[in-house]
Amino acid sequence: MAFAMLLVSCGEEPPAPTAEHDETTNPWYGETLGQLTSMLRDATKFRRQGKADEASALIEKGEPLASQLLAVRHPTLAAMQAASDLDDLYGRMLLSNRHYAWAQFLFQKNVARWKHWVPSTPDTEARLKQAEDAVRECDKGMMKPAGR
Repeated sequence: MAFAMLLVSCGEEPPAPTAEHDETTNPWYGETLGQLTSMLRDATKFRRQGKADEASALIEKGEPLASQLLAVRHPTLAAMQAASDLDDLYGRMLLSNRHYAWAQFLFQKNVARWKHWVPSTPDTEARLKQAEDAVRECDKGMMKPAGR
C-alpha cells in the first residue's frame, strides 16, 4: 500500500485547466454584430416606409448572422438583443399579414430567450413582456374566423 502511494505521489501533476476561450472577443464577432445591427436598422426603416420586400430581404440576410452570433458558448447581451429584434421585426411583419402561427413561433423564441436570460434586467424583463404580449396577440388572431 505504501509503495502504491509513493507511485501515485511521484506521478506528473495533471495539467492545469485551460481558460475557456471567449469567442465574443474575436474580431469576427464584433464585425458580425455590426453587420446585423446595420441590417436590422435598415430593415426597420424599410418596413416603416412600406417597403416590405426590401425589409424581408434584409431579414433573410440577417438570420444566418444572428445564428452565428448565438452559436457561441456565451453570446453577448447585444447579440441576443439584435437577434431578438430581428425575430420581433419579422414576427410583426408576419402578424400584419395574418400569418399568425409563423409569427407566434418567432415571438415564442423571444419568450424563451428572455425568460432564461441571466442576469435579468429591466430591459430583459420588458422584452419578455413584449414577446409574451405578441404571443397573445397571435393567439387572438388565430381565434378569429377566417376572412376577418
